[in-house]
Amino acid sequence: MGIKENLKIVQEQIAEYSEKAGVNPGSVELVAVSKTIEAPKIQQAYDAGQRMFGENKVQEFVEKSEKFEKDVKWNLIGRLQTNKVKYIMNHNVFLVHSLDRIGLAEELQKQGEKTNNMTDALIQLNIAEEETKSGLLTGEVDGFLEKVTQMDKIRLKGIMTIGPNTDDEMAIRRVFAKTKQIYDRLCAQMPSFEYLSMGMSHDFGLAILEGSNMVRVGTAIFGQRDYTNIP
Repeated sequence: MGIKENLKIVQEQIAEYSEKAGVNPGSVELVAVSKTIEAPKIQQAYDAGQRMFGENKVQEFVEKSEKFEKDVKWNLIGRLQTNKVKYIMNHNVFLVHSLDRIGLAEELQKQGEKTNNMTDALIQLNIAEEETKSGLLTGEVDGFLEKVTQMDKIRLKGIMTIGPNTDDEMAIRRVFAKTKQIYDRLCAQMPSFEYLSMGMSHDFGLAILEGSNMVRVGTAIFGQRDYTNIP
């Protein structure tokens, strides 16, 4: 099947899980993870109506963003290096998903002051406390939030987490459920919060059942990536 057909299947699955979760399917945003994917394939998804895409390399994002219409909502996923922040300031970044440390927040603030740009961002949490993943631990969230809310060039829009690396669905759901609890608690004090970004190709259904309203799906749309030619 092609990208258009894959996209339709993913959209149908999102609708199915949304109904099971008792939420409007239209309330769950789909980020098509286009990292390493060539522009013509992204164009196929665009032509099929997809507007939200996810990139994890700044240079690749910049190059692609110049090839597409301004109505594309580019999401930066994956760890963002502080020395790359200045390159994203004058480009169409809809949302940074990986605000995971105070040094990155300080650099976003610094570059935002220089260019008079506001950055919308999600706080990345490492709920499963896996050493291979970035993100704040549960006990670090409140202190981090207190510092970042003092920065006027960053607008916090919610939180993001990556499910644990396991096939145990109950373990995955527990992590997502705990993240949803934190999200709900923070929403009470953060009116700017909109997004709970949880779930990827292999677990986005479980994430929706536990309250995710933004999923990041790449392989199920674009197929397996060929990493052999990627530097």
